[in-house]
Amino acid sequence: MIPQSFIQDLLNRLDIVDVVERHVQLKKAGTNFVACCPFHNEKSPSFTVSQSKQFYHCFGCGAHGTAIGFVMEHLGLGYVEAIEELARSVGLEVPHEQRASGEIPQKVAPNLYEVMQVATRYYREQLKHSPHAIEYLKRRGLSGEIALKFGIGYAPEAWQSLAEAFPDYQSDTLTETGLVIAGDEGKRYDRFRDRIMFPIVNIRGQVIGFGGRVLDKGEPKYLNSPETPLFEKGHELYGLFQAQKSIRAGQCVLVVEGYMDVVALAQLGVEYAVATLGTATTAFHTQKLLRLADHIVFSFDGDKAGQKAAWRALENALPQLQDGKRISFLFLPVEHDPDSFIREFGKEAFEQRVREAMPLSAYLLREISLELDLRTAEGRNALLQRAKPLLLAITAPATALMLRKEVAALAGVSQAELEALFEINAVARPAKKMQKASRPAPSTTRLLLQCLIAQPPLAKRIPADWQADGADAEAVEALLAILRESDYELSGAALTQLFQGTTYEKTLATAEAEMLEWGDQFDVAAEFDGLMEKLGEHERRNAFGQLQRKLELHGMSGLSDAEREQYLRLLRRA
Repeated sequence: MIPQSFIQDLLNRLDIVDVVERHVQLKKAGTNFVACCPFHNEKSPSFTVSQSKQFYHCFGCGAHGTAIGFVMEHLGLGYVEAIEELARSVGLEVPHEQRASGEIPQKVAPNLYEVMQVATRYYREQLKHSPHAIEYLKRRGLSGEIALKFGIGYAPEAWQSLAEAFPDYQSDTLTETGLVIAGDEGKRYDRFRDRIMFPIVNIRGQVIGFGGRVLDKGEPKYLNSPETPLFEKGHELYGLFQAQKSIRAGQCVLVVEGYMDVVALAQLGVEYAVATLGTATTAFHTQKLLRLADHIVFSFDGDKAGQKAAWRALENALPQLQDGKRISFLFLPVEHDPDSFIREFGKEAFEQRVREAMPLSAYLLREISLELDLRTAEGRNALLQRAKPLLLAITAPATALMLRKEVAALAGVSQAELEALFEINAVARPAKKMQKASRPAPSTTRLLLQCLIAQPPLAKRIPADWQADGADAEAVEALLAILRESDYELSGAALTQLFQGTTYEKTLATAEAEMLEWGDQFDVAAEFDGLMEKLGEHERRNAFGQLQRKLELHGMSGLSDAEREQYLRLLRRA
């Protein structure tokens, strides 16, 4: 473990502008610096770096973080590796805290990411001692090198093998991360048993879940971690962390169906493949990948299930289409999946198939005209009915226009007739400037959160019994808990870095993005004083209201001496 005090010192020595400028050309824009975002393709700059606040934010794709987060995401490094890289740049050596031998790692428990990392190390160690699992991987043609790259491990067959890695097997964090299942009558057992384990890693290199595959026969063939605070299946893609460099370099990403496909392709040199996690390809997946690459190729099996999955991917992708970017569909022979095809025919033959994948437009037109007799009016009418919801889902102007022309030609009508029939003008979306609603003034709690980020020492002036409701309030309480317990002074960058990957990350990122609009004259201390006055006034009104209600019920005799004094004092201020 790296001491938090070291991370604080490191961020104090770094200037995020210097860190980002090593990789991205920045231009001064007022008090901030801007550039075209390195995490998605754009023509006008929406990527902003704040030197005073030491964070970056992209208003286009939402990328956000500190210098550590930037290095992790841009260079594809893990958390520890990013810190080591930055430490080297300023001549620091990274210290690591060691636990005493045999000590129960109780401090690990509150950090779900560390729990997952401990489990990953345990499963990898167990693989070394399982000839049966090693033989299975060899049969599938996987080398030790590729197994190491993807962190592949093995979950023993025992019901409670994780007790070896976690002496506190009753810890709630084991059920919260999905590693352990709590059964009836307090019984607990490992979720994954006798399975090859594939760690699922987020874009920052943190393990957030697992996929377990049976070695022989058994159901289910693949077992994934359940939804947890760390893991949402519809948002994550297996192998994206390992593939992101290749994806950015070639501006192409291949989406396949299984873990083994990703690993086998990577071993044979196709390092830009990712896989969905037992779910259909979602709109979120497509949006995420289009930030990284200009071309997405979906590869599905040629059977009925593969055809169904491909069509579902197309439907979910249509609202995410962007002019200038491509989506294609690769259908291999029914008897092959990517793993078997590349092993039989080689890398070049497989990549030739990728290059020749069917464009989305061709696939869409083929499917909607399937089994229709377009020589008849009835067939052409059916074509129009099938096409309508699909065409109306597309928001990319040029793409939508070209597909309307194609469908109109197939149906034997003019483009104008098709647009009139579909009421295209009536459903046309207003311009973005019209869509953008004026932002309401930030709430008292949001401003309080922003003041704490800007000047963490202000936490000392917030009453211990402070209370409020909502996501902002929960984030404030989380920050206060850290700041009040810390035995060293945290900067705003170090403070928010602690919450990367937590449930508060989005709330803090949104609050910080709004802070980019603060001018040079914004007085944080004065704003905070005003907030404290408002909070004090709110508390006084609540106290006054409670005393008044008590008076109405019991009269002045119902108040204690202290309450009468408080009531008179508040009455004079009213």
